[in-house]
Amino acid sequence: MSDGSSAPNLVFVRHGQSVWNRENRFTGWIDVDLTDQGIAEAHSAGQQIRDAGIEFDAAWTSVLQRAIHTLWIILDEIDAPWLPVYRDWRLNERHYGGLQGLNKAETAAKHGDDQVQIWRRSYDIPPPTLDEDHPDHPRFDRRYEGIPTAALPAAESLKLTLERVLPCWEHEITPALQSGQRLLVAAHGNSIRAIVKHLESISDEKITGLNIPTGMPLAYTLNGELKVVERRYLAGEEAAAEAAAAVAAQGQSRRDDS
Repeated sequence: MSDGSSAPNLVFVRHGQSVWNRENRFTGWIDVDLTDQGIAEAHSAGQQIRDAGIEFDAAWTSVLQRAIHTLWIILDEIDAPWLPVYRDWRLNERHYGGLQGLNKAETAAKHGDDQVQIWRRSYDIPPPTLDEDHPDHPRFDRRYEGIPTAALPAAESLKLTLERVLPCWEHEITPALQSGQRLLVAAHGNSIRAIVKHLESISDEKITGLNIPTGMPLAYTLNGELKVVERRYLAGEEAAAEAAAAVAAQGQSRRDDS
């Protein structure tokens, strides 16, 4: 998909492994930090970007620390901690509602692999909703002050995540790209999936099979109309496919394990 005309002008990085990634838990909007492995993945992501010679004019991230800290590490690695950084809650991970904090394999053993696969990967079926009075509801978090409760999610499908992310993409990120800026976006598996679906016009059916690995820069070259000229993982497609397969396996009950 390359015409060889220009360097990437948009790079996505899913945050490095978080504490709850390691524990195989549904994380969503719970603000867990990176593991040592996640920190190493963030350094590796920065090194890959530096080695590819990619430069940026600004960076975007969510308001969750695992993405923010990943971005900080990358900016240090590419010797660009001075870049303007924009944080937007709409780039947060998909909200997993009542599943947040639960172990994925244990949840699959209880409810069945098929049901958990629906909750994790169906396009338009959200998981159980978090009660509005639950202490983990985002309306109790000061970083979301000023946002109407009705606008804050209590559980999201990928479809709902896309509806949340899209205004940030269309009204904030798109104009920056159209003005010629080169952008780095450090975010989350599902917020990135949502943008990729929109950017590549991926069908509702096919998006369910797309997994974004942690700490692997996904680089796009876009033309003036924001059409994809080239798309590639800097680590190579084979390495990215192996890592994505590991992400896909997280929700299985592992009944064969001894």
